[in-house]
Amino acid sequence: MTVSEINETGEGELPEEINEPRLWRSNGWTARVIKNEDDEGWAVEMIKEGESEPALVGPWTMGRDKKNPKPLDPPSFQTLVKTASEVLRRHEHQLHAMLHKKVTVDSKNGPILVTLDIVADEDDPYATLGAQDAAGELLAEVRVGPDFKLSASSARAWIEDEFRTPD
Repeated sequence: MTVSEINETGEGELPEEINEPRLWRSNGWTARVIKNEDDEGWAVEMIKEGESEPALVGPWTMGRDKKNPKPLDPPSFQTLVKTASEVLRRHEHQLHAMLHKKVTVDSKNGPILVTLDIVADEDDPYATLGAQDAAGELLAEVRVGPDFKLSASSARAWIEDEFRTPD
């Protein structure tokens, strides 16, 4: 539950902090040390509050007895939060790059920026193909299928076809 989910009457609570050897919860993250299913070691999973899947799962250090996992501690938890946050950030950047593409094409009137913005709707996915001149003025915008492949040659062909909707 986030701070915004607490209503004005004070009902609802933030998840309590937990600082146990195999389970830590703080600042919207939960670290859980689990048995590594791939071998006889241990792993740690980092789950962001509100998410059902872990953002990060990685190997965890064995304790001194070589049987049990090393207990979680504040520095380890902070490092795990930082690493898991970076994984999520990279995933968001990759998703954005997949859904928003652009290419610049030279034309007789100067460079034209052609963009493809994919809307990954479950029921009706589509993409918007757009063109802007060097001043940022919108020259054209059409709806295309989500599988449209934007490249310098497809952009050039669209421009040469006077911005008609590609087949």
